[in-house]
Amino acid sequence: MYGNLIKRIIDFISSLIGLLILSPVFIIIYIILWFTNKKQPFYFQKRPGKNEEIFEIIKFKSMSDATNASGSLLPDADRLTPIGNFLRKSSLDEIPQLINVIKGDMSLVGPRPLRVRYLPYYTQEEKIRHTVKPGITGLAQVSGRNKLNWDQKLALDIEYVNRLTFWLDVAILLKTVKKIFHTSEDEIVVDLTMDALDTYRTNQKTSIKTDTFDTKNN
Repeated sequence: MYGNLIKRIIDFISSLIGLLILSPVFIIIYIILWFTNKKQPFYFQKRPGKNEEIFEIIKFKSMSDATNASGSLLPDADRLTPIGNFLRKSSLDEIPQLINVIKGDMSLVGPRPLRVRYLPYYTQEEKIRHTVKPGITGLAQVSGRNKLNWDQKLALDIEYVNRLTFWLDVAILLKTVKKIFHTSEDEIVVDLTMDALDTYRTNQKTSIKTDTFDTKNN
């Protein structure tokens, strides 16, 4: 009951109120990014939502579009702007996602929506994360986030879906508010430089094959 109807009602009302309260901050950030990001204050990217249906996530743009000599985008850490770094540390870059929640693409709490290209890399058990709406914050985000590897993060997503209750959502939201004021510079750097899930899983398979080969030849 809670996971379907009640959670959606709470999400809609809370996000609408939150967006209204934060509208002055929203407008100020929009204006600053309009001038500093070449009239591109928002960042849009396709992400898989509930039942793996694709939607466009909305965030304030925290990185430039700087490229190298060959025209390829520079690494994320090199493209993070000073204002973008502040937005990430304060989590203010996430404010536009309240629009996603109002639209019904996302929930306030749930597994974070990851990249579409990661879909083939989930185990059968991990795919349970897509049986609920993705969230602006989640259990993995308040349980160590960048101190965790991908296996640990996805295990927490599974745990969240299996334990889903109103009180768990309240606890995660309270921890999220606390974490906003304790996000370090190191966490931002780790977030930008850690391997993508597809790279992580590919390296895992390569490591297993190498270990197996070495074992057979010893």
